[in-house]
Amino acid sequence: MRHSYLLLAAAAVSALLVSACARNVGAQQQAAALPQVTVAPAVSRKVTEFDEFTGRFEAVERVEVRPRVSGYISSVNFRDGDEVRKGDVLFVIDPRPYVAERDKARAQLAQARSQLALAKSERERATKLLGQHAISQEEFDTRTAGNEQAQASVDAAKAALDSAELDLGFTRVAAPIAGRIGRALVTSGNYVASGVTPLTTLVSLDPIYVTFDGDEQAYLRYSKLARATAHGSHEPGGNPVVVGLANENGYPHQGALVFLDNALDPATGTIHSRALLENHERLFTPGLFARIRLLDSAQHDAVLVNDSAIGTDQTVRYVLVVGAGNKVAYRPVQLGPVVDGLRVVQSGLAAGESVVVNGLQRVRPGAQVQPHQTAMGEHGDTGDARLLAGNSATH
Repeated sequence: MRHSYLLLAAAAVSALLVSACARNVGAQQQAAALPQVTVAPAVSRKVTEFDEFTGRFEAVERVEVRPRVSGYISSVNFRDGDEVRKGDVLFVIDPRPYVAERDKARAQLAQARSQLALAKSERERATKLLGQHAISQEEFDTRTAGNEQAQASVDAAKAALDSAELDLGFTRVAAPIAGRIGRALVTSGNYVASGVTPLTTLVSLDPIYVTFDGDEQAYLRYSKLARATAHGSHEPGGNPVVVGLANENGYPHQGALVFLDNALDPATGTIHSRALLENHERLFTPGLFARIRLLDSAQHDAVLVNDSAIGTDQTVRYVLVVGAGNKVAYRPVQLGPVVDGLRVVQSGLAAGESVVVNGLQRVRPGAQVQPHQTAMGEHGDTGDARLLAGNSATH
């Protein structure tokens, strides 16, 4: 009897152990079945948004040097590619014919002045005779008529002398602006025609323009920002620009937007823009390629997430948010620019919400997950740290 009781007790204990083991295994299997994802809280920081473009440097002033008088080139006073100052003599045209014309004009002026002096003397005598009633009014008019003619001759001779001296001065072709000169297109001994023959080209160096074409979306966005500023007036100089060369990292050169064209090109949907930069060190030359960032002039708070946290559902961009009970929620979002792997979320997400940043394809909305916490992005900047956020696509 006692033996039977012991057998029944042993069987009961075994059944309890088997049941407990089964429950533990089931719980472990259920935990193991939950998808594992990496989540990070969305961060809020101050950003200055920008758009990226490519462009070219252009000279502020460009002159095609041509002669103002005709003649033979007697000397070329520069080396190709020299940097010249305003007023430097570049070419000399043989001045001898123009010296002769000047001397001739001087002689004609002296002759006209002599005739004027004679006419004045004759007028004074005629006036005295008329006062003495020695001549008639008709004879007085005849004698004094030459005075006005002589004065006109003097004025014409002065004008001819001024023109001759001006032409003589034009035989010395001077630089109209300061800058870098191109190659000489004519050499000594060649004949050049006034206003026709090109001599060389000259471009200014400092400051210098960088030009680019912005798209319609960028134009609308910056116009909206301009209207939101005080007085609602658009001041192109209010938007800073940073520029990098092809062999440089980053955008070390600073400038400002100074010009927007008055219309968009309907064929391309772009608008021509221009920024101004200093060029004291002569790093830039017209025609050089440039990488350009056009910055918004004002900072604003923005919510940022890893760019890898963004999913695409046809035309909708979304993120997956892990909430209460570790359940996943679907959030459509409006996106802004990206910087260093952090994407600006303009709407649809609040700072601090836990976002799936890794394992996005392994979960579905409403599912329960096993989250692993990490920090958003790789930067630890906090508070008022300044971020420059730019569009991921280059215009």
